[in-house]
Amino acid sequence: MLSNISIFAEKKFVQKEFKRYTVTSALPYANGPLHIGHIAGAYLPADTYVRYLRTRGKEVAYVCGSDEHGAAITLRAKKEGTTPQQIIDKYHQINKDTFERFGISFDMYHRTSEQIHHKTSQEFFLNLYEKGEFTEKESEQFYDEEYKQFLADRYVTGTCPKCSHPAAYGDQCEKCGSSLNATELINPVSTLSGKTPVLRTTKHWYLPLDKYQPWLEKWLIEGKKEQWKTNVYGQCSSWLKEGLQPRAMTRDLDWGVDVPLPKAEGKKLYVWLDAPIGYISATKDWAKANNKNWEDFWKKQANEDDESCLIHFIGKDNIVFHCIIFPAILHAHGEYILPENVPANEFLNLEGEKISTSRNWAVWLHEYLDEFPGKEDELRYVLTSIAPETKDSEFTWKDYQARVNNELVAIFGNFVNRAVVLTHKYFDGQLPAASWEGVDNQVIKELETYPSKISESIEKYRFREALAHLMDLARLGNKYLADTEPWKLIKTDEKRTATILNVALQIAANLSVLCKPFLPRTSEKIATMLNMDDENWDNAGKADILLAGQNIEKPTLLFEKIEDKLVEEQVEKLQKSNSDNQKAEDVEVAPQKSEVTFDDFMKMDMRTGTILEAEAVPKSNKLLKFKVDTGIDTRTILSGIAKHYSPEEMVGKQVTILMNLAPRKIMGIESQGMILMAEDHDGKLRLIQPNEVTQNGMGIS
Repeated sequence: MLSNISIFAEKKFVQKEFKRYTVTSALPYANGPLHIGHIAGAYLPADTYVRYLRTRGKEVAYVCGSDEHGAAITLRAKKEGTTPQQIIDKYHQINKDTFERFGISFDMYHRTSEQIHHKTSQEFFLNLYEKGEFTEKESEQFYDEEYKQFLADRYVTGTCPKCSHPAAYGDQCEKCGSSLNATELINPVSTLSGKTPVLRTTKHWYLPLDKYQPWLEKWLIEGKKEQWKTNVYGQCSSWLKEGLQPRAMTRDLDWGVDVPLPKAEGKKLYVWLDAPIGYISATKDWAKANNKNWEDFWKKQANEDDESCLIHFIGKDNIVFHCIIFPAILHAHGEYILPENVPANEFLNLEGEKISTSRNWAVWLHEYLDEFPGKEDELRYVLTSIAPETKDSEFTWKDYQARVNNELVAIFGNFVNRAVVLTHKYFDGQLPAASWEGVDNQVIKELETYPSKISESIEKYRFREALAHLMDLARLGNKYLADTEPWKLIKTDEKRTATILNVALQIAANLSVLCKPFLPRTSEKIATMLNMDDENWDNAGKADILLAGQNIEKPTLLFEKIEDKLVEEQVEKLQKSNSDNQKAEDVEVAPQKSEVTFDDFMKMDMRTGTILEAEAVPKSNKLLKFKVDTGIDTRTILSGIAKHYSPEEMVGKQVTILMNLAPRKIMGIESQGMILMAEDHDGKLRLIQPNEVTQNGMGIS
């Protein structure tokens, strides 16, 4: 929340005082380039917020960096036939350069491979260890016999036990968002060998999250109910309702931060322990270079009024780690402030499909910057206007074109351009004096309300709403010029024309200030044209930002139309990716799983059945509940296919059922079997059915 008391003409609202702000964006893995889904999720909202704070004169440390440990890095290295070090060096530099070119204004973009980070993470671990916060125990974890190594969570995939998604990871199901342990997966498979892993005993240090559950319920469930976004609060509530379990804070890996204990050879810190601590180590490095005290930005102060406000910007796949695990770690340490807010975004889809890095179904940011030079603000505008703030949203190239042409060019750019052009035409490029009357006073009164409206929306992390207010101000300027028609009035009333253009340029000056968090390059262009000296937010809402007589530079276009040809090229590029993926899928299929005996197969009782009734499961957007005639009985089966089939279209269909799967409760309903499905390359589920209707209960052999 904002650190000052803001009073504007229209309304007054009071926010909690904070001395300074520590703002973080999720550390991107250094295993590949950035795409627009990443930017819309965790980086553009944070940058907008940080730029806003700076225009208010607030002290801010905005930190991020490359996450260079964990399974994702080693997976990429194996895929490219190289070393993890070469992977992180390559992609750290690519992503750092891309962020800079796009204009994400980090104070520090760090690396978790830096020595200061290893030291900070190990000191944090030892602090908790010496306090007795960890439980040391042996447990069974998956081991790949072919590769002769224990498998990190992301090296294991299988069917989610909660939503039946067939491609869940060992730490999380990206379909339903559930936090998992690899041993919970149904039909687990090693991503290294494609074979079923075995369980072997290993020793690790566990953080007893169940111990912190009462504290988390008080701090989060009670304390954040009216403050956090509904999508974030809802996920956290669900996890806590299910009950937290101890989670291992170490892993058997050959890449990462060493566990700083004797007899812990081959053990590394769990990436979700060391990665968030990367925010702290990044702040340390930044503070050292800028003569600051890093503890001011992270640790509790003797005087609460001297404390910082910690805010994490992330995507929804990181909610559990930033809202439950990391706060529990900070709480266990005891010296650190806790996040004031975690305004996580949902996912951004692309042209009707989920963004997929493996399928190259993405708009890569570095490619956009190469192919659309000078159009950083255009992408910032579009991604903010469609931001997936509380639910998934979608980017299409046609929509991008429409928003740029119909909004930025036709409304925002057109207004500023007209005001400057007419001033040069009628008053030799000097701001004329004003003598307000009725319509001018009404417009100025409305102008005064915009800083308050935009501030309040930003402070509530409603960036789409804030941007809409900004565009309404541009619309106000356009309407004012259209209603007063200074190009006609100049023939009969030069004094009145002078007032109109003065007011119009004051609105343009306000746009320069108020668009700075959203469209920083555009703000600079307007400020240069208008010869503005002070762009402090507190001056916004005023009709005397510019002084009569000051020079106005010649107009330059703020935005250019996006031509059809450019959009068509981008659509064709994506279609080629789809075509290439299809060709690859024609020759590449999932590897064969480990062999089973005939006796193993005969244990599976698969039969035909007909769905008699179907309905959605309340409070779930994944599950459907079926009554199925199996030929020997009528039973209830739950299946996570609600995004692929409606209840109505499933009634009467004949399906294939795994009959003797042990019953299990899902969301309080006992499911007595499994409906067998096949999954396409695009994630679409298909029913496995007999090609002719047959009697229910017929066996599959």
